[in-house]
Amino acid sequence: MALRFIGIDPNSGDDESPTVWVDQEKQEIVFQGWKPNAELEAECAALTLPGHAKGIPEHEAVVRIPARMAHMIREACDVVEHPDVR
Repeated sequence: MALRFIGIDPNSGDDESPTVWVDQEKQEIVFQGWKPNAELEAECAALTLPGHAKGIPEHEAVVRIPARMAHMIREACDVVEHPDVR
């Protein structure tokens, strides 16, 4: 795996570190974030959306990251869409 570090939440303390990477081999964006509380996870699992099974499959997870990291997510999207630019 060739992870490229994009950024870390600048407001996180030593115990928290929401982070954004890009897996350059798989062309995927990778997030490390906070676990949702039971209420948020249940709300996400209860949603019925077109083309999406109800619930959260065992191999997936709900992850929370702060909105202040939006610019890092945009950068990760740019890296995935245009890997040869940088």
